[in-house]
Amino acid sequence: MSDYGRRELLRGGFLGLAAGGATGLVLRADAKPTPASGDLADYKRFLDEDGNPRIAPTGKFAPTVYNTPGPFYRGGAPFRGKVTAPLEPGPVLLIRGRVWGHDTRRPLAGCRMDIWQADIQGHYDNDDPASPPAKGVFKNRIRLVADETGAYEYETVHPGAYQIGRNTWRPPHIHYLVQHPGYRRLTTQLYFRGDPHQKQDTIIRPSLIIDLEQVKVGDKSYRKGVFDVVLAQA
Repeated sequence: MSDYGRRELLRGGFLGLAAGGATGLVLRADAKPTPASGDLADYKRFLDEDGNPRIAPTGKFAPTVYNTPGPFYRGGAPFRGKVTAPLEPGPVLLIRGRVWGHDTRRPLAGCRMDIWQADIQGHYDNDDPASPPAKGVFKNRIRLVADETGAYEYETVHPGAYQIGRNTWRPPHIHYLVQHPGYRRLTTQLYFRGDPHQKQDTIIRPSLIIDLEQVKVGDKSYRKGVFDVVLAQA
């Protein structure tokens, strides 16, 4: 099953729910009611008996390791849930996770996160000094705020690898800058298991590699992955 871009998603999904002109929209005849997502009882799965977010799962639990920010960071990106612009080419990704405090083993609500990446061709919006981005224009960059359970989620496309030397490539990755009062500011990167460029890369750290799951939507699909972040106490 092939991956889909945002163009196909819009054409075949959301835009197909309604028909008619701007003054006479009519719901499609075969449209189904939107299913309920549950009530507060479902939310309690994420809370302990005192109403607090549950502690981190048992097993190996260490602060997320540092990984270089690289030369292409830009501050001030907009707050939004989609890294890429509409119709951006590339396989669609959905990345979600939770931010934890290493000292308490509990989620950290309200963490500020900067997310940035290259496009499918391996280019950043500011990697060409001869053609810098316009002021206030941010491509493939966002900021997020984790919710009250430390959870975050964003949509993007799979970034491409890029060459940094005659025989040296950086594997596809997504940059993170995570901040929360009382904890060390973390700069790191997210990688995807199975990419061949990882064999020669000396920057990558094994703990930062995640698996991607293919999700089927009708005759299309997208990929999803989970990347939890653990912050060290300041």
